[in-house]
Amino acid sequence: MVKELELKLLPAEASDFDIIRLRCAALLSLPPKQISDVVPLRRSIDARGRQPLILLRVAVYVGEKPNAEPSHLSNFKRVDDKKRVLIVGAGPAGYFAALQLIELGLKPVIVDRGKDVRDRRRDLRAIQQFGEVNPNSNYCFGEGGAGTYSDGKLYTRSHKRGSIKKALELLVEHGASSDILVDAHPHIGSNKLPQVVANIRNTILNHGGEIHFNSLVTDFIVEKNAIKGVVVNDKEEYLADAVILATGHSARDIYYLLDKKKILIEAKPFALGVRIEHRQELIDSIQYRQSPRDENLSASSYSLVCQTNLNGRQRGVFSFCMCPGGLIVPASTAPGEIVVNGMSMSRRDSAYANSGTVVAIEPEDLGPFASHGVFAGLAFQQQVEQAMFNAGDGSQKAPAQRLTDFVAGKISASLPSTSYIPGLISAPMHQLLPADISTRLRQGVQQFGKMMKGYFTEEAIVVGTESRTSSPIRIPRDRDTYMHPQIDRLFPCGEGAGYAGGIISAAMDGQNVANAVAQLLMK
Repeated sequence: MVKELELKLLPAEASDFDIIRLRCAALLSLPPKQISDVVPLRRSIDARGRQPLILLRVAVYVGEKPNAEPSHLSNFKRVDDKKRVLIVGAGPAGYFAALQLIELGLKPVIVDRGKDVRDRRRDLRAIQQFGEVNPNSNYCFGEGGAGTYSDGKLYTRSHKRGSIKKALELLVEHGASSDILVDAHPHIGSNKLPQVVANIRNTILNHGGEIHFNSLVTDFIVEKNAIKGVVVNDKEEYLADAVILATGHSARDIYYLLDKKKILIEAKPFALGVRIEHRQELIDSIQYRQSPRDENLSASSYSLVCQTNLNGRQRGVFSFCMCPGGLIVPASTAPGEIVVNGMSMSRRDSAYANSGTVVAIEPEDLGPFASHGVFAGLAFQQQVEQAMFNAGDGSQKAPAQRLTDFVAGKISASLPSTSYIPGLISAPMHQLLPADISTRLRQGVQQFGKMMKGYFTEEAIVVGTESRTSSPIRIPRDRDTYMHPQIDRLFPCGEGAGYAGGIISAAMDGQNVANAVAQLLMK
């Protein structure tokens, strides 16, 4: 017999199997010894009451043991001599597309402009400590994509896009903690995810796939409105039966190349703003109403959203990619710009909490950039990123302002400590940001202060700029075939194409696109 139960536990109780079994036995009116196993199904924190509780849904096995589910890897085939599918990009969309292709009996050939996860670390050290930006190897580009070294959060609302369960199980099979199968907001951590990514690489190679790093796509080979392959590094050709384009949200050169080849791309909404950093202890005291927090509770987080009205237009202001117990990191992809992002290690034990705090931007908001056509959003992004850089000293030090000073419109005489390793420079963020963005953010954070008492404080800092929440460009595709409407056998995929917004949604999009490719090639 198997029964599912919902338990409400104190934090210290939630990790004690004996207590959990006793609770289950009491609810089922059974002696504890009759319960052969208790398997957690879902775990979340309820902090609404005076005492935070762990909500735990479990499957209780009475007189029987749970059956072990077969590994997805057991379905993988050798694909050395099978039809070739070229994948541009070794991020979650590209890697999960590759795994799905192998399962379906097709050979993935991956090219990526960046380096593998180990070699990539040197370039991250260079940007953190010396302000040196490698345009092809940084926090956005390289094996695993932007998520590898920027947190590894796995939460998604994209439940209709595919199998979240399968994507998470594949991560576990490649070394992630099985906790991600249970936690309501699963997280791997930037210290753990690189090894998971390396294990996925080995699975692809061990089954006959190919992966080529330091391979920047410089041209598309198109004949009679069908893609035949790509040119990398201006010299080497890779040919294939289909091409999956999964280059991530910051590969601006790919958009310009598509336009040059007269391959249709479209403008789409995006968001831009700042990172706001608080002390984690403050966020814990607000959310859990305790300081210090219970040692059995994870660092607390928040999710905030409000609407602002300006010049007759309503736009949302919202928190994005919140990193409890996290760090702010430099995410620039070219010299002469300042871009920041957030990350957390697996234990989320930093003294700081940060979150992107951004304003929704529609294409009609970009009037002054209309002359750039479909690239108006990219031009807007670049102007803001360069303005942030020009406000500094030529390094990756980021302009910053106390939150209260940002709203008051005055430069901060001093700045609190920060997790951002390159350092901060006091600057008029309220002026450096475009006027509409600045005004809406200043309205928004004051509303957030009313929603979350203590959020609006002079000890919080505003750091610029959070500009890569998503791409301002979409590469269109047919809803049924996943293929570009003009170019046969070209399959746009993931965040860079405009169809995902995080590790898991990108992974699922990669799986869906791989299924569509297989349907075409294996008729």
